[in-house]
Amino acid sequence: MTTPTDVTLAPREQDLMGLPIRRLLPQRVQRHCGPFVFLDHMGPHRLAPGQGLDVPPHPHIGLSTLTWLFSGAIQHRDSLGTMQRIVPGAVNWMTAGKGIVHSERSPDATRAAGSEIEGLQFWVAQPEATEQGEPGFQHCEASELPKGQLSGTNWTLVAGQWQGEQSPVKVDSALSLVVFESQSAGELHLPQPSTTWEWGLYGVEGELAWDGHNLEPRHLRIRNQAGRLTWQAGARWVLIGGEPLGKRLMDWNFVATRADLIDAARLRWKERGFPPVPGDDGYVPYPGS
Repeated sequence: MTTPTDVTLAPREQDLMGLPIRRLLPQRVQRHCGPFVFLDHMGPHRLAPGQGLDVPPHPHIGLSTLTWLFSGAIQHRDSLGTMQRIVPGAVNWMTAGKGIVHSERSPDATRAAGSEIEGLQFWVAQPEATEQGEPGFQHCEASELPKGQLSGTNWTLVAGQWQGEQSPVKVDSALSLVVFESQSAGELHLPQPSTTWEWGLYGVEGELAWDGHNLEPRHLRIRNQAGRLTWQAGARWVLIGGEPLGKRLMDWNFVATRADLIDAARLRWKERGFPPVPGDDGYVPYPGS
């Protein structure tokens, strides 16, 4: 019998290269939501002319990252030679496998003019069968993502499955990631795809409730039960979910099923053994180095 899960997580204030962010996952009381093991909410921030986001090259193993912007733009570069600008409504899905390095910076034109920036970044743990596979990168334009309307609310399927639709993002586990924006009050019955499936409801702004219990904006509620979502006009939220993959070890930017994989990645990064990012020679030292 599956143990009932029902936990609400408040954001923890963090710093991302000088920009304040809110971290929802992982936390001590809850390490994951299905295969999702990390969730950061950046912004909204106003970047003055000459200022920008600067995350120099850093490594990952054993996970896929997904960046979803509400405003602004980010220039992605990685060790595969990818250079891809991401804007609101589009998806950058990077799969680390046995190892990848990437940087995230404000595009030159955006930096010069100044801009607003707000977005979410997710990490999805890879199944054991693929965590040591080849790295990869996929970009999907906003026009490629399935969209629909439900009870006066627009939804966009970013990854996985929802309402009989399948996102073009190539995932390697069972999951859903859907973004909602409501024009009027409404409700939705949230089914339970399996006895182990976990749902996560993240309120970006506005009034939102799950089985009659209000969810404060910028809080994440995780449950493994069916339920009824209700909302008021103007609410924005993100629904994530999936099958848990089992215990995962996390150290800095590394996710793995075994400690020796983490240890090897840590040493490889310290010894500059990961491939470089063409066009970006920055370097983020391993914490404490």
